[in-house]
Amino acid sequence: MPPFADLGPKPLLGYTASILARAAERRNDEAFIQGCLVDKRCGVYAVGGELVVMRKGANGAEPLFGPDEARALAQANEKVFLGLSGQAPRFGLALDAEATKVLKERSDLLVTDLRTIAVQGLVALEHLAPLAEAKALLAWHARHRYCSNCGVKTEMVQAGWKRECPSCKVEHFPRTDPVVIMLAVDGGRCLLGRAGRFAANMWSCLAGFVEPGESMEDAARRETLEEAGIVCGEVKYFASQPWPFPMSLMIGCHARATSSDITVDREELEDARWFTREETALMFTGRHPDGITIPPPIAIAHHIIRAWVEQGDAVFS
Repeated sequence: MPPFADLGPKPLLGYTASILARAAERRNDEAFIQGCLVDKRCGVYAVGGELVVMRKGANGAEPLFGPDEARALAQANEKVFLGLSGQAPRFGLALDAEATKVLKERSDLLVTDLRTIAVQGLVALEHLAPLAEAKALLAWHARHRYCSNCGVKTEMVQAGWKRECPSCKVEHFPRTDPVVIMLAVDGGRCLLGRAGRFAANMWSCLAGFVEPGESMEDAARRETLEEAGIVCGEVKYFASQPWPFPMSLMIGCHARATSSDITVDREELEDARWFTREETALMFTGRHPDGITIPPPIAIAHHIIRAWVEQGDAVFS
């Protein structure tokens, strides 16, 4: 493959590289957890449904509150221990979703969704991964307050990392939904698709949930075949990304196409097509002749596509 123009410094992948030590071994230590809550260094992320509450500041938004400050914002539900930033404890607090919307009226607060926070760079990068952890874990609690085995209301234990049923004694642990997101490659071309929910002119990798009893590689092949009619052979893992909408893990990979005729599943995609490496490179610099763009740097799709533009077939090495 010929060399391509420099695309500039590689951006960080959103919601990754957490600075927190999760301190999982201390989650059963109630004295430790209570001590964390009265520690002057303790910081709490306040999440209400899809919204994050932050203080407005001169240099952006500040998402950390003291424990009492966070509880005073609105009616509170679950509180979960996220880990330690150095020696400073970090927690996530679930606020009532409707009460959180009302907080938008306060002039001292900024209340918005996590995607907007990441895309617009509203907080320091050190907060993105803990916010993703808090949102995903609190979303799990909101959907699992009752035992799926017997229907009795469950109790939160292990500082928010388990729920127990007092009736049938079944233990419930947080779940993460694995999703494959892949770029099918055919020599000097890559396959991109467009869904109706995408921003105007944005195209991206294909993606789909991994099914029970299915490997990552098989899921990538199946989803590419189902959505675009393209058969793939070799699948190479690239990277993963926690995606807290509400609690998925994006498993990024490249797939080598062994067929080229596209048949689009219109229930899943508006369209799918092959793009050359040259025109894909133009999407990164905003110079594609049709104004086509790719997902922003917070999304793993951006990084999967960029790796192929820069490395070509070497992504399979």
